[in-house]
Amino acid sequence: MPTEFEFIKRIRDQVRRRMSTSPGLVLGIGDDAAILRQESGRETLITTDLLVENVDFRLDYARPDWLGHKTLAVSLSDIAAMGGVPAFSMLTLAIPILSPDRESFWEDFFEGYFSLCERYQVTLVGGDISGTPGPLSLDSMVVGNVQSGHAVRRSGAKPGDAIYLTGSIGASATGLKLLFDGALVDTTEESLVQRALRAHLRPEPRVGYGRRVGAGSLANSMIDISDGLAQDLAHMCEESLVAAIVDYDTVPVADEAALVHQDEWQAFLFAISGGEDFELLLTADPKQEPALRESADQEGLRLTRIGEIVDAATASPASPLILRREGSLEPLPVRGFNHFGSKK
Repeated sequence: MPTEFEFIKRIRDQVRRRMSTSPGLVLGIGDDAAILRQESGRETLITTDLLVENVDFRLDYARPDWLGHKTLAVSLSDIAAMGGVPAFSMLTLAIPILSPDRESFWEDFFEGYFSLCERYQVTLVGGDISGTPGPLSLDSMVVGNVQSGHAVRRSGAKPGDAIYLTGSIGASATGLKLLFDGALVDTTEESLVQRALRAHLRPEPRVGYGRRVGAGSLANSMIDISDGLAQDLAHMCEESLVAAIVDYDTVPVADEAALVHQDEWQAFLFAISGGEDFELLLTADPKQEPALRESADQEGLRLTRIGEIVDAATASPASPLILRREGSLEPLPVRGFNHFGSKK
């Protein structure tokens, strides 16, 4: 394992080699702090995500390059959910001693990390590194921006809004279950199993779509599906002081979920509570639907209308969510991922 300063130099050399200088960057890696130039008419977005070994991932199944990709992707997804544009990243690593045969781990990790940086023109500008007795911890921060007053918040949902979801849900939770059951990644194979594993280990943040929604002021509220559709929609309802009706027949449950649950109802419950799909859930005036669908088409994304926002008094005290199924309404329990109770 290289020394701390050798390790930092390797990272800095890659940044200089692979990343063009951002117009908003005055000074990057190399001093006590990075210097960023403020942009007139824009507001700064800052988000951070902590991934901890044996809570958020396991090294026995996480490919290093895919882990590097995911470390950045989860934070990019937060910027997308605010309707913003990512610009800079910071990365803090708490690294246990690795055996000599795993020293290539970090080369592969940063290959995945920097490849995603390049795709979305994000520049790594700093962070920190420390040794630890364990476990491995990866703290990702991303700084983005949005036109002043155009950030899409969780708290903006209004009665009468339609609820929309990009992509489908349940594939990532399926991939995690298959990993627990011993499934292995095979990049030469294209199957439902491998698609599920990839959905969990190498998620794709909806950066382009979030940017379009924000720039066009197309949504009243938005959130990314990191903790499960039910739990994240409940967060949105709580912040907006509203309730939501979800149409059972319209929720796009991923085909991969059938690998875990053949029963349609059980697959639905599994998909809405599984989490880490990193799709975007948004509410908007139904008049915006043509523009929302056009933006989705431009990004090559599926967009589904899955329900509507209603007055908070419509829901039961136990849950702000209501399920419309076979012509009847019933409370929809709020379940999702809990970092204090789940192990990955």
